[in-house]
Amino acid sequence: MESTSSSESNLATAKAVLSAAASVTATVMLARSITQDLLPEDLRYYFSSALQGFLARFSSQLTLVIKEYDGLVSNQIYDAAQTYLSAKTSPTTRRLRVAKPEGEDNLNVSMEPWEEIVDMFNGVELRWVMASRRVETSVGANQGWWMMEGPVAMESETRYFELSFHKRHKDMVMGTYLPHVVEEAKLMKQEKKTLKLFTPRWESIYHDSLSDAWTPVNLDHPATFETLAMEAGTKEFIMEDLMRFVKRREFYRKVGKAWKRGYLLYGPPGTGKSSLIAAMANYLKFDIYDLELTELTRNSELRKLLVAMANRSILVVEDIDCTIEFHGRMAEARAAYPAPQGKQGNQVTLSGFLNFIDGLWSSCGDERIIIFTTNHKEKLDPALLRPGRMDVHVHMSYCTPCGFTLLASNYLGIKVHVLFEEIEDLVCTAEVTPAEVAEQLMKSEKPEDALRDVIEFMKEKIKENEELKANKAEQELLAEKEEKVEVREVPIVNAEEDKYADDEGN
Repeated sequence: MESTSSSESNLATAKAVLSAAASVTATVMLARSITQDLLPEDLRYYFSSALQGFLARFSSQLTLVIKEYDGLVSNQIYDAAQTYLSAKTSPTTRRLRVAKPEGEDNLNVSMEPWEEIVDMFNGVELRWVMASRRVETSVGANQGWWMMEGPVAMESETRYFELSFHKRHKDMVMGTYLPHVVEEAKLMKQEKKTLKLFTPRWESIYHDSLSDAWTPVNLDHPATFETLAMEAGTKEFIMEDLMRFVKRREFYRKVGKAWKRGYLLYGPPGTGKSSLIAAMANYLKFDIYDLELTELTRNSELRKLLVAMANRSILVVEDIDCTIEFHGRMAEARAAYPAPQGKQGNQVTLSGFLNFIDGLWSSCGDERIIIFTTNHKEKLDPALLRPGRMDVHVHMSYCTPCGFTLLASNYLGIKVHVLFEEIEDLVCTAEVTPAEVAEQLMKSEKPEDALRDVIEFMKEKIKENEELKANKAEQELLAEKEEKVEVREVPIVNAEEDKYADDEGN
């Protein structure tokens, strides 16, 4: 009897527990449904965080939150985790994001929000969850190139990873696992990297998310140092300088300098400045960020764009002498001739620009190369030219005998020809650009005909240059004579009138 009574008592207790659990579960499901339907996403996020914090007090699990950005700077661990996890899948993974951009050979695989991937490292189970939430921000009037009227609400997405593991493995995760993820991701990126050319996304310049500041396209430029029509010594110097730069991380830290390098490429149009930039990117496997300064309206926009750049990249500012009016040097001119209301123009200051390439903000990123190009070096402000801003000055000259020989090899497939000697004599005085020579070499597939076209072109070019120099000399001489001539107004006195005036005086 006692045994039967005890069994019935245990059964009743079990039923009561199950009933209570079912009631709690139903209540939780109802509450979850109500919160999802009625509460805003931001409020749900705060409630969820508070609940997780409360439950964490009774859990043996530790969760690391790895946000996409740490303030204004991109989080290296987040970027590394995104790459590292693209090669990982779990039996519980249900959704993955797959893309294959045009021109790339590899698939880009990434996690969908709220999917979980389990990684095993040294026998320890580590759970990754990719999460995101939308944040609404208010942008004030007259902020941005579209000159908005009144505050406008904008949404941006905040992304982050949650990494969960047992608390006793905290030291191993922080000291060994996360550095392992960073190193593995770096190797994976280099193996399958497709170079990108980034341009600013101006309509998103005032969003909170820095990931929206630039938009990329594939960089398929075929230029290499082997194909550049430059002096061999110049190419060798640039390659050695680049390799020395990327290997000196600890050196820059030791001497207390930001890990960056500045180049100025100057010379006439058509001398290969853009091709050299592409060759440098292909040589180092660095992405290119192309910045058009004339589109900027204030220093804060420039700051956001530079902070949003990735490490191991090249920032290019072409035609620096004519793409920006530096406010500090134009203050007097603006005061004398103020712009109409609503058309104040560019407000990027010289001091603000210099601060980004050589000041405190220049340290917000590692292993970056900044390249400026200009056709007129003499027009640049001396403040831009000093070391630390433009460390290496590369003169992109007219075509040389060495450059022509390389062009003939690239375009015609020949390294020796009987006409080479005549052409090499002409190229020293013709002042022709590599682009002009290349255009002549493309006119015929027969080497003999193409080389004769080059000879005729160079002779015509020499004749044109001599005429231009003669006209210039003549104009300078006339201008010099005009400066020396003094025009004086001499009063003309009529002798008869002068005599008549004397008689009346008497």
